[in-house]
Amino acid sequence: MKHIILDTNFLLIPAQFKVDIFSEIQKIMEEPYELCIVDKTLEELDKLKKSASGRDKQAAGLALQLIKAKEVRSLKTEKNLNTDKLILELAKPADFIVATQDMALKDVLKRKNVQLIVLRQKKYLKLI
Repeated sequence: MKHIILDTNFLLIPAQFKVDIFSEIQKIMEEPYELCIVDKTLEELDKLKKSASGRDKQAAGLALQLIKAKEVRSLKTEKNLNTDKLILELAKPADFIVATQDMALKDVLKRKNVQLIVLRQKKYLKLI
């Protein structure tokens, strides 16, 4: 079973672009999978919900609701690193796929041969 790690910025897509990331992932995945986040993602979304304004605040709130509703598993991390570094440590090519829009993170993950799920044309997701 593959574990799909959803990055913070990826969880903002439903509010920002009106794309149902959960049904899109279901469409592109041909093998069993489990949706996950690193525990720091919850902290980032909480901080965004409290400190941001307007659309970003709403997007963070929706992301937190979706995490609960879709029962996305939170991966506990011991180290006090930022979310991207934690994802880089966790993501092993054979077991993980990372869903992100972060260009720098995507570049490093590609070099590690980790599969990615990305938003294309602000309309659909693609597995690369």
